[in-house]
This record gives sequence, structure tokens and C-alpha cells, in this order.
Amino acid sequence: MNIIISKDFKAELTAAIAECEHDRIFVLTDTNTAKYCLPVLEDSQFSIFNFQLITIGASDVEKTLDSVSHVWQELQKGGATRHSLLINLGGGMVTDLGGFAASTFKRGINFINIPTTLLAMVDASVGGKTGFNFGGLKNEIGVFRDANCVIINTQFLKTLDTENIRSGYAEMLKHGLINREGRRMMDELLAYDIANPDLDMLARMIGESVEVKEKIVTEDPLEHGIRKALNVGHTIGHALESWAMRHDNPILHGYAVAYGIIGELYLACVKTSFPQDMMRQVVYYIKEVYGTLPITCDDYPELLELMTHDKKNIADTINFTLLGGIGDIRINQTATKEEIQEALDFLREG
Repeated sequence: MNIIISKDFKAELTAAIAECEHDRIFVLTDTNTAKYCLPVLEDSQFSIFNFQLITIGASDVEKTLDSVSHVWQELQKGGATRHSLLINLGGGMVTDLGGFAASTFKRGINFINIPTTLLAMVDASVGGKTGFNFGGLKNEIGVFRDANCVIINTQFLKTLDTENIRSGYAEMLKHGLINREGRRMMDELLAYDIANPDLDMLARMIGESVEVKEKIVTEDPLEHGIRKALNVGHTIGHALESWAMRHDNPILHGYAVAYGIIGELYLACVKTSFPQDMMRQVVYYIKEVYGTLPITCDDYPELLELMTHDKKNIADTINFTLLGGIGDIRINQTATKEEIQEALDFLREG
């Protein structure tokens, strides 16, 4: 997969389109990116291409089979063939759902991802995972397929609110924790002032973050082994995200991952000897930036039930990726319900 940290958006987009077969071009946005990000695309003289726009509702609650069906219908109505191109312009919901729609329409058409949120830039738009939510569970249906090209341009972050910047930054923290080349990246992430982001510095840090993910994905594209490193914080995090969605109080994915990192670093300290001083630094940073989530002991049975649905599980065990230290990745770790409850206690009380 070709990943471009953009410096000349117009030239890079033109070249990416030229490299893809495209009898027709379609652009997928949600209602927010249609308003705030499509003008940036058109300002790059993209409007010289004869494209058809497809728009779906914004936010993760729209990441459904109905939305996928709408994209398929619009492609069909627009005369899309196996030789058409879909450009996904948006956050992780758009790139995940659009990637799935493209991968399955007429058994697969070309697609380009242009992520417009920090979360999509460092996580959703790269790595080849596509899909949508189903049955109240996150990303329950999907396929592995890389975009033909991903163009990452930080100018889109100017359209983003503080909460969504922080949401994406949580995945960067995760990449810092699993980086096998030492702790410099993690130290820089913990020192960065995310409340007043320097976008030039952030562009460099995004490039490093994507590189961590891509090295792991290249080693293990279908998640049979080391790619499970990317699940740090996600076993607890996905359960928290699904729990919040069930209770009609959805939280951003990155916030759920940040809270999941707290719980899973606690488990790592207990089970795989992760250094307590580093754990405390990360937990302090997360609580300062992301606040706390109002779960109670009464929510534990539901959260444990949600964890049992995690796709990483084998049989009836709840599977975690834990760390013995920065970059010391321990896949296929399990924890008892009592240990998980202790981790949730730590998440609540710190």
C-alpha cells in the first residue's frame, strides 16, 4: 500500500488517481466532511475530475449495513463498474465503511483513502481493515483489503474539534507503547502539548506513528501473530465503547482506547511486569487529557459479557495483548474475570 504524508496535495492526488483504473470516480463523504472537507478537495482542482458524490450520515452510529447498502445503491445508480474508483474522504467510519463497500461491490473496485481525522490518519485508513458495526458490536463484519493509496494531509485537522484530535492521539499513544525501537517516541508523545497542537510537529509524529503500524501489518497482514500488538488497549476499550453505545451515550473510539490502555497497563503490571513508573506516567497523562468514564461496579457483568464477544478471543477465554515494557509485546495473554474486575477498579479509581 502506498502511504503518502502529503506535501503537495494536488500533485499527489492527481498521481494517485492516474495510477488507479477509473472509468468513473465516486467520492464518499459523511455530512460533516461534505461540508468541511470536500471544499479542500475541490480547492486542489479535484473538481476538474468528473466525480459523483455519495454522502452518508456522520458519526459511528451510521456505521451500519444500511449505510453500506446505500453506498452500493449509489454506485449502482451511478453506473459504477468493476473498473470504477471510490475515494473515501472522511474519518475512520468513512474509510472503514467505504473500504468495505469498495471491496465487495462487483467483487472489488479500487479505492483511495483521504483521512480527515487524526484517528483515521494513524489508524483506520491504514492497515487494510474494513467493515461496519453489526448486532450492537464494533466492526463485527468486515474484510482485509488495502486501499490503493492513502494520502495523509494535516490541513484537514484544522477542521477538527479538540475531542476528535485527542481521540486520534490515543492511537498514537498506543503506537508509542508498542514501538520496538525504544522509548524515545513514547517520551515525546507524553511531552507533546495536545491542547495546543503544533501541526508541523504533529505531521512528523503522524509519519512515525503510521510507520510503527505499517511495519507490524507488513509482518502479519491477517492478524495471526504480531499484528495483535495493535490491539493493546482495545479489549477493554471496545467493550467500553460498545457499552456506551448501548446506553445511548456514545464515546469517541480514541477515548475508549485511552481508558482501555489504563486497564490493560494495570494487567500488564500484574501479569507481565510492565514497569510501574511508566504505567503511572501514561495513566496520569491519559486522565489529564481524557478525564474519566462514569462506570460503576454494577456495569462489570455487562462489560465482561461484551469482552467475550471480542474477535481476538479463543473459545471462552478473554484474550489480551499485554506489554512487558515499551515495545516488549506479549500476544495471546489471558486474564481471569477477577483480574479484569481489578483492572476496571483501577480504571475507575486510579
